[in-house]
Amino acid sequence: QVRLIESGGGVVQPGDSVRLSCRASAGTVSRFHVGWLRQAPGHDREPIGVVSWITGNTHYEESMKDRFTLSRDKDDNTLYLQINNLGPEDTAVYYCTASQALSLPLQKLTVDYWGQGTQVTVSS
Repeated sequence: QVRLIESGGGVVQPGDSVRLSCRASAGTVSRFHVGWLRQAPGHDREPIGVVSWITGNTHYEESMKDRFTLSRDKDDNTLYLQINNLGPEDTAVYYCTASQALSLPLQKLTVDYWGQGTQVTVSS
């Protein structure tokens, strides 16, 4: 069982940056690909990227490569998502995910575990 707890969301202004955190239960994600996806109101879920916890290899959804950066702290069992130059289109619930198998493109990824989600609202 993998437990994922997100934090770092909130209300931000256009042009701001935000860093979301996802803390995984200790010792459980080493065999997983851990990543983020988001869901905006009235839209389908959108993958952002995943990172292999063991190797650090990272795969991004093509449209997310410019402003989104995934990183991990293996010692702290924490995955981060840095989002720069936020715009209203980034308003969404951001979910941390863990998948046993990597599938590309990321729309085909099967998610085995989900976090509860953290809301990011971009508003002036």
